[in-house]
Amino acid sequence: MIRSYVAVGDSFTEGVGDDRPDGSVRGWADFVAIGLQAASADPIGYANLAIRGRKLGPIVDEQLESALALGADMLTFNGGGNDIMRPRVKIDWVVERTMDVVDRTLATDTRPVILAGANPSRHLPLGRLIRSRGDELAEAVADALGGTGVLFVDNWHDEQLEAARYWSADKLHLNALGHARVAANVLEALGIAVPHEWGVETVADAGESERRTFMYYREYVLPWIGRRLTGRSSGDGRVAKRPTLLPVSTASE
Repeated sequence: MIRSYVAVGDSFTEGVGDDRPDGSVRGWADFVAIGLQAASADPIGYANLAIRGRKLGPIVDEQLESALALGADMLTFNGGGNDIMRPRVKIDWVVERTMDVVDRTLATDTRPVILAGANPSRHLPLGRLIRSRGDELAEAVADALGGTGVLFVDNWHDEQLEAARYWSADKLHLNALGHARVAANVLEALGIAVPHEWGVETVADAGESERRTFMYYREYVLPWIGRRLTGRSSGDGRVAKRPTLLPVSTASE
């Protein structure tokens, strides 16, 4: 029985792309919490320590101990997505740090669940390189987890999730429907029913355009490059949106 849940990671786990009217973000981890609450007669506690822009090292160094200190029944972890988009990355190192998270979590009473992020490469410049690195990383993590009994939710190889209708305007972050599909993947892996009202399986393909325009490059790509060149991050100055375990409302999350 899962009565408490904490999530750590970067923008994927924070929920960027699933924007709410008040300027906050929701995301798949929030949806998972809602699904857990919908399946439970008891109150569910949920915390989310993820911060956008974080590479794997800072995720582990800044978030993991605080997450484990909460003593939640389950912890979800995703990291490395920002690393594979940098000019250089050592996949072996990403896998080693991921397994460090697994080992440190297994040493507690918290159950780890490891996620591979969704695959945006079809819509991005240098998409072939990103896909190659993401393929290597997802497969290496799956191999490393083999025999551990730790659940691995491989969203990277969810081919349906690559469709344009699941992605936000920046083509790098999932939209609300994409986040709901990731949550559905997690809940199904846990053996928990996916609320029908999410519409994950019944949404029609509206045929969104995947064409990359000058406006797209000006609004999203150039600022991203600028942050890389100056050592800045979209998460600079941000704090976790939900640093403590709080009750989940299935109506308003």
